[in-house]
Amino acid sequence: MVTDSVYPVSRASLISGNRIFITGGAGFIGTQVAQRLVDHNQVVLYDSFQRDSLSGSALEHHPKLEVIRGDILDYDALYEAMRGADYVIHAAAIAGIDSTVRAPVETMTVNMIGTANVLKAAQSLQRPLKRLIEFSTSEVFGSKAFKVAESSLTTTGAVGEARWTYAVSKLAGEHLAHAYYTQYALPTVTLRPFNVYGPGQTGEGAMTIFIRQALRGEDIFIFGDGTQIRAWCYVDDMVEGVFAALTHPHAVGESFNIGNARAVMTIYGLAESICRVIGSRSKIIFRSALSADIELRVPDTNKSKRLIDFEAQVDLAEGIKRTVAWIQQHSEGLPPIPAMFKHKP
Repeated sequence: MVTDSVYPVSRASLISGNRIFITGGAGFIGTQVAQRLVDHNQVVLYDSFQRDSLSGSALEHHPKLEVIRGDILDYDALYEAMRGADYVIHAAAIAGIDSTVRAPVETMTVNMIGTANVLKAAQSLQRPLKRLIEFSTSEVFGSKAFKVAESSLTTTGAVGEARWTYAVSKLAGEHLAHAYYTQYALPTVTLRPFNVYGPGQTGEGAMTIFIRQALRGEDIFIFGDGTQIRAWCYVDDMVEGVFAALTHPHAVGESFNIGNARAVMTIYGLAESICRVIGSRSKIIFRSALSADIELRVPDTNKSKRLIDFEAQVDLAEGIKRTVAWIQQHSEGLPPIPAMFKHKP
């Protein structure tokens, strides 16, 4: 499998001859992880296909890839599919602000009970796992998070505000993963991704949607005043962080921020930068926030550098250029932009 990764020598090369089980494997990060492992391992993707970055990709028909359409809420099916796994990567979740606000019950149910099922199934396997990676979220740090470390206090907003159902559900899963490590010695590692973007993203990510709108000359809609600050993490850095967590002995039982603290920009600045790179004349239009918003989100990544020797490499300008190039090449196969990002009728 040929990839255009910025990591020509990746820690993925340390994983060979194993069976790797990825929930949410047809999603953005799942497919990126799988394509770097599948040449030298048997990879099983378990997914309900609510989001699909797999279909139409070069990975889809790889002889060492097995695809199982399944639901993490179906424990028996999940356990059967997971049997024989050496590594488990749990990336399945309901995510995205539109999905969370529209379906908070489903968000809580899938993210909490689904994660509980994954951990229970992993603990019940007849042979011990080498590692289980569980994805949490940077949103566990609340609306204002500047240089937050893994030991910083987690916080959420008011009960009843739909935005926080996602953060609460992911934080519950994170606590449960640590509990399985403490009580059963299950070799879990939790990752907290910070605004991942890049080639292959097909969901609600601001970066991808802004680029698609700018390429078409369409209006770009920003929810809120555009001063929200984010640290943007290119997908190759995210994936390499996963491999560091899978292979480094000091990772077990820990949580890690995976992000790029140097690639920081406001949402408005991002839209402007994308238009400048593309040469687009799209108008930037502001709308009222959909729900409670994240004003500031920048990680402290010293722990991942110190314990597992991982640090993000791709600067924001390079990441935008690479993402623009990919979208230009694949624009015909991308799903429609969600209605919330278009003109109101």
